Amino acid sequence: MENNTPVPYIAYESTMARMERANKRSFIIIIILIIALIATNAGWVIYESQFETVEATNIEAEQDGAGVNIVGGDDIYYGAESKDNEN
Repeated sequence: MENNTPVPYIAYESTMARMERANKRSFIIIIILIIALIATNAGWVIYESQFETVEATNIEAEQDGAGVNIVGGDDIYYGAESKDNEN
């Protein structure tokens, strides 16, 4: 630390100019990344809002014979098997 030599003003000024350019580039990149973050989040919100939430429905039915005669899909719970009342 005893060999402190003075730095010429021109060298200091050029270093400061380079740092100003680097800071400006970093600032621009940060702004672009913030805009990209907002755009992707907005895109996901728009994508998810196009779907509709469907709630389960209960259907009560009676049957007079044996077996299940309800026509539907795989997501219908038919309940317990009925007993044959005719015998």
